[in-house]
Amino acid sequence: MKYLHTMVRVSDLESSLYFYCELLGLKELRRRESTTGRFTLVFLAAPGQEEAQVELTHNWDPEEYTGGRNFGHLAYEVEDIYAICERLQRGGVTINRPPRDGRMAFVRSPDGISIELLQRGEALALRSPWSEMKSIGAW
Repeated sequence: MKYLHTMVRVSDLESSLYFYCELLGLKELRRRESTTGRFTLVFLAAPGQEEAQVELTHNWDPEEYTGGRNFGHLAYEVEDIYAICERLQRGGVTINRPPRDGRMAFVRSPDGISIELLQRGEALALRSPWSEMKSIGAW
């Protein structure tokens, strides 16, 4: 058995690609469009880890998706938790669970998918303003 990917449905492909690629740092590996099925599939992965993919599924006909929280979350190990949270925040993303401990943070994608960010190795030294920030919303 081999792990292939995790699929999440997205309502706005462009805003989702901006979040996952420009802000989070994933890279697009391939894309498939089906005019018959009226959908686009975009496969993403962290650089150098193409075997662990996220499939963004964009159905062209509008549909409301609920329950992002009951999906659970996607988790990524990061080089510098503070740097990626700063980049996400500058990009307009709410940091739902700030990295107060220098180790873990949670954000949400444009479609409400919970994303956990974990510091590679040991936790970083506590750093302001992160160490004083409160959690916002559900994560």
